[in-house]
Amino acid sequence: MFDKVSAWWRERDAPEVVSRLTRRRSAADEPSPAAMARARLAHLPEPPATVEAHADDDAVVDNAVYADGTRIDPETLEQTYELVRERHGFGWIGLYRPDRADVESIAAEFGLHELAVEDALEAHQRPKLERYGDTLFIVLRPARYVDPTEVVEVGELHVFVGRDFVVTIRHSETPDLRPVRRRLEESPDLLRLGPESVLYAVLDQIVDDYAPVLRGVADDIDEIETQVFEGDAEVSRRIYQLGREVIEFRRAVVPLTDVFAALRSGFDKYKVDLELQRLLRDVEDHTVRVVERLDAFRELLNNMLTVNAAVVGQRQNEEMRRLTEASLAQNEEMRRLSEASLAQNEEVKKISAWAAILFAPTLVGTVYGMNFDHMPELHWVVGYPLALVLMVGVSVGLHRFMKWRRWL
Repeated sequence: MFDKVSAWWRERDAPEVVSRLTRRRSAADEPSPAAMARARLAHLPEPPATVEAHADDDAVVDNAVYADGTRIDPETLEQTYELVRERHGFGWIGLYRPDRADVESIAAEFGLHELAVEDALEAHQRPKLERYGDTLFIVLRPARYVDPTEVVEVGELHVFVGRDFVVTIRHSETPDLRPVRRRLEESPDLLRLGPESVLYAVLDQIVDDYAPVLRGVADDIDEIETQVFEGDAEVSRRIYQLGREVIEFRRAVVPLTDVFAALRSGFDKYKVDLELQRLLRDVEDHTVRVVERLDAFRELLNNMLTVNAAVVGQRQNEEMRRLTEASLAQNEEMRRLSEASLAQNEEVKKISAWAAILFAPTLVGTVYGMNFDHMPELHWVVGYPLALVLMVGVSVGLHRFMKWRRWL
């Protein structure tokens, strides 16, 4: 039996995304491929006259028929159709970015519903499961993480599962389904369960490819935590961008839970193999854990934005405190310089005041100390006392004036 859950997944406790199961019905209850084609493709546009009845070899990635757990390699799609009918096995046709003629050729053979064909051609669908009679149409969104740019690249895979066929249509580089074929071909017991085993294995591979995405996001979140507390100025932009990628990844996973719940409700109705039921229940559990982990990533990134805002605010407050302290220190220095300047000004005032006081008697003495012949005051009897009184009076007046002006 194909071992679905690898040891690596158990160590990482990484969740897996849910798969969708289709039922198997007996050939007696089924309409013929031609009747299905006429009934479901009646109003599809007619293919151009140049379109062949088989898909272009460039679009066919792999083509095989599996009968009793053994692979048979047909040379053409026509031979695939014949072997499916003769060997009572099922065919698995893998297409990569096919055009309309490629898909309509296969749709006509297997009776694929025209609405599902249109969805498969247009792509850009959300993850979903639609049932058209005995055929399931499943849209899956594989993902890979580009670590250098921290981008989650989400691809698209369409899977048609019928009673005796599986058609996989890839619109992106991922997932690589070659390992899926090898793993199934190494497990004949699982292949004998029919097309449902292919659907399970494809989903299992997609879930395996989610593991590096979860690990890459977790590693980047650890780096962001370090940046937040180191005060990196660019961390806010990184948190926002990574949060957008997590949301995009989550959109590829969350719809699968509803689809799987619908499938689980049909286990009894469509008599799904018990072993496949167990495997799919395990996938459902892993899907829930994937969503929970993505929710945790989203909440953690939101908390990081809040913490980063708080850290930035704290750094700004600290910077403002340092600037305030520097401003206060500068003001204190200016105050001291101002006080020193005022003290110096007081000394200058005192010197200037005494200079003015002493200047008055010096001026009188200098004037009357000149030895001119014609100086009437020199021959006055009261000239000398008058000069002394004048010098003292001017000096006293200046002294009182300077006191009043608080220069002394």
